[in-house]
Amino acid sequence: MGLVTRPPRRAEDAAADAELVRRVQAGDRGAIDDLYDRFRRPAFALARRVLADDTLAEDVLQDVFLAVWKDPGAFDGARGSFASWLLAMVHHKAVDAVRREESHRRRQTRAEDDLRLTEPTAHGDVEDEAADRVVAERVRKALQGLPAAQREALTLAYYGGYTQREVAALTDTPLGTVKTRMLAGMRRLKENMGSSLGGALGAAAIEGGTR
Repeated sequence: MGLVTRPPRRAEDAAADAELVRRVQAGDRGAIDDLYDRFRRPAFALARRVLADDTLAEDVLQDVFLAVWKDPGAFDGARGSFASWLLAMVHHKAVDAVRREESHRRRQTRAEDDLRLTEPTAHGDVEDEAADRVVAERVRKALQGLPAAQREALTLAYYGGYTQREVAALTDTPLGTVKTRMLAGMRRLKENMGSSLGGALGAAAIEGGTR
């Protein structure tokens, strides 16, 4: 998770983000360019980490910022910061892109290779992907069930790769409060998902949290 490029955040950044969103909602075309400049680096780093492909990562960014321009009202400030909402959208679209690419590659493989030779590997891949999807869906649903503050902190850590200290800066929240929210959120995840899945997400969320 340390591969994500993280811009320095200041207390006034949240207010600046809100002002840019307001301008986008007002139809200011220059505001979406400003948002792109502001968030391109962390958004691209997250998409690139999921996709392992620069071109596909750029495509995801284009889709995300086009979606923001078309429907800026989709962002609800009462549910968390714009930064965490945007990164969650980048992650969601990047995962969708991975699935499309994998589906395309599997069709090519079936068309080009002998079924007898590829079936064992393909079967294993399908089982692994099915298991990954089940886990990802359970994580998504479990996060949605958390209070907004806990969900925001864990989303930034789990999807964005941010440390606890960086989450505190992004959300303009004291570090101690962020730690408390993440701990409480992980406890609820364990209750909702089971100790193994909740523990795995919790470990990922706080990886490097003391850096």
